[in-house]
Amino acid sequence: MQNITVTKSLRQIIILLAVVFFFTSCKDAPLTERKQLILIPESSEMRMGEDAFRNIKEKAALSQNQDLINQVKKVGNRIAKASNRTDYQWEFIVIEDDSTANAFCLPGGKIGIYTGILPYTKNETGLAAVIGHEVGHAIARHGAERMSTALVAKAGQIALNLIVDVDDPMVLDALNQAYGLGTQVGVILPFSRRQELEADRIGVGLMEKAGYNPIGSIEFWKRMKQERKEQQPLVYLSTHPVDDKRIAEIEKFLQSQYRPK
Repeated sequence: MQNITVTKSLRQIIILLAVVFFFTSCKDAPLTERKQLILIPESSEMRMGEDAFRNIKEKAALSQNQDLINQVKKVGNRIAKASNRTDYQWEFIVIEDDSTANAFCLPGGKIGIYTGILPYTKNETGLAAVIGHEVGHAIARHGAERMSTALVAKAGQIALNLIVDVDDPMVLDALNQAYGLGTQVGVILPFSRRQELEADRIGVGLMEKAGYNPIGSIEFWKRMKQERKEQQPLVYLSTHPVDDKRIAEIEKFLQSQYRPK
């Protein structure tokens, strides 16, 4: 009887916390207006971004190519201005790593571009596609949203351990592993792919606002697709959507935005 009472009370607490989280932490993503659950204060998120960025700059091989640095800063500042986030301390760096065709963003407007992605950007417009995507992540606070999702998943696992009446540690460990795999493949990875597509949509909007042709985003991803060919991971095990999906979604978004009246 006592176990039943404890379980009932725990469920009530979980429901109450879920309601509180929903009404106190629900945000709207820029442009898409998707509802977001963000439990991390923006001040804390920005502080974490600054600390991580400082650490990266101390350890990474930063480019000394001033022309390239100036181009990245020029495009970055135009995109950042279009975002209207004047409260962010925008900063753009170039990292010498020709084997890494990638870029990243950290909370608060900290953007890094690896030299390995430059053969695919080709020009300012292609660079604007990459930076627009990263700025999209930053202003949509995708980092804080992912941390919040991880917190909720962890809370669910703790609740599972409290609710399930299992004494055998091997059985409990198996349950925890199954829960972890289920949340990773069924919730966290699809959620991450959704954020990627959302950053694409925000990015092409910022490109246009900054004076760049948003079609350049599609051209950039087609070049990336050509390079990767058959090397892309299985969709359901990937944090990013496959290139065909990404290109199709950007094309659909642009058609909806620029359809003749």
